[in-house]
Amino acid sequence: MKACVCRAFCENDRVPPTDDLSREELIALIGSLVSTNESLTESNAVLRSRIAELERRLGRNSGNSSLPPSSDDRPGVNRAARRAGRVSGRKRGKQPGAPGSGLAWVEPDVTEPYFPQGTCECGQNLSQAADAGVIRSHQVHDLPKVRARVTQHDLHRVRCGCGREHEADRPAHVAAAPTSYGPNVQALAVYLLVFQHLPVERAALLIADLTGITPSVGYLHSTLARGAAALETSVARIKDEISTAPVVGFDETTLRVGAAGRKMYVLSANTSTHSLFWLGGRDLASFHAMGVLDAFTGIAVHDRYSVYDHPDFAHLAGHQLCTAHLLRDLEDAAECYPTHEWPAQAQRALRALIHAANTARAAGHTQVPARLRRKHTRLFHQAVLVGLSQIPSVPGGRTVKQLPARALLECLRDREADVLRFTRDTRVPPTNNISERGLRPEKTQQKISGRLPSLTTTRHRLTIRSYLHTAAQHKINLMEALRDAMTGNPWTPPALAPS
Repeated sequence: MKACVCRAFCENDRVPPTDDLSREELIALIGSLVSTNESLTESNAVLRSRIAELERRLGRNSGNSSLPPSSDDRPGVNRAARRAGRVSGRKRGKQPGAPGSGLAWVEPDVTEPYFPQGTCECGQNLSQAADAGVIRSHQVHDLPKVRARVTQHDLHRVRCGCGREHEADRPAHVAAAPTSYGPNVQALAVYLLVFQHLPVERAALLIADLTGITPSVGYLHSTLARGAAALETSVARIKDEISTAPVVGFDETTLRVGAAGRKMYVLSANTSTHSLFWLGGRDLASFHAMGVLDAFTGIAVHDRYSVYDHPDFAHLAGHQLCTAHLLRDLEDAAECYPTHEWPAQAQRALRALIHAANTARAAGHTQVPARLRRKHTRLFHQAVLVGLSQIPSVPGGRTVKQLPARALLECLRDREADVLRFTRDTRVPPTNNISERGLRPEKTQQKISGRLPSLTTTRHRLTIRSYLHTAAQHKINLMEALRDAMTGNPWTPPALAPS
């Protein structure tokens, strides 16, 4: 028998040289090598799949996923992904057609007259000249120097002629302690901590620099509990109004809370006039505890998270899947399959329908004109069918995780009515941007302060945020709304207008 041509390989891998093997042993060796090759091929396919998934994750940005724009510059993201996350096709600054704004001319609080000084060429002093009127005026909007004012409340006792003595009652807004901070200071502390997301030490420093008083860090923390307690009735009213709304946007975002930095979720329910934020998990029990979905019977606008489709919420009138999420998912598919045309066609059709819905709503129509709806829906439907033919399903049924693009396509096929509901009812927004915008400040807070150490205090923050966000939606001055709350007379959100 001839010597093995791969002797070095066999020796290195501890395989006996073939010239020392019988025919049966050679057959067994070949079978073993074939089996090893098949195993390596399978392992290689798994590794290729994992590499592709890692490359996909590395390329995720705000343009093709739900990641925020701040993540586009994170280390490791390639330049193309960064550009994709930033480019919107618009120039910076004011956009054409956007309403402008400027400093308005108002009735002045103080008027300062100025007259020419010196002498005239004739030698007469100008202070003796006759006033010929104002030639022009300039208004300067500025703040007066802010300094805390200490008010001493003296409670007197009087003696009636009959000999009985009577003592004055302490005003409701004055604390029982000999010295205390008033409602304006408390309102400012809550505003800085909750709405402007300042760390408590910086909030204390700002108040000291601005007013001259030096509240302690502990005192500032205590204002959150006091504010949340004062707002229980108002927030309950917000929850009731949202539960009876015809359309509500729902969203959720992660938040690190507690000494161990436990991962929790801020759940939100938003309309254009009312907002509610709740701290819990991303499980079914938390959505029940939020107290909106159980009573809500309208149309829910949300992402593709499965809890919204749970049988417990089968009483909902319908769903609208957020098209902003879908467009980002389609962008991700376009990057994963650069030779495929279906992602771009689906995006074009979906954007055209969104534009048509916005135009119809602005014109007072209840739905997109039938001709436009049929045209772009057909193109969208065709793109989905082409995608399904090009992205094969992974065998194994519903128990097997499908490729992201395949799962997206199956959703677009099976839930087309929930994807395009906004075209038949212009009350329904095509995106859930109102809820996403409401949750962004919570991520800002976490970026500034890291994890929030107290679960209870975090719940207080979200109670106050629900009140302030709703007040802002109604153009209410937030400092006034907080001061009213601190004096026991919180602003009450109005009822939703009939749909």
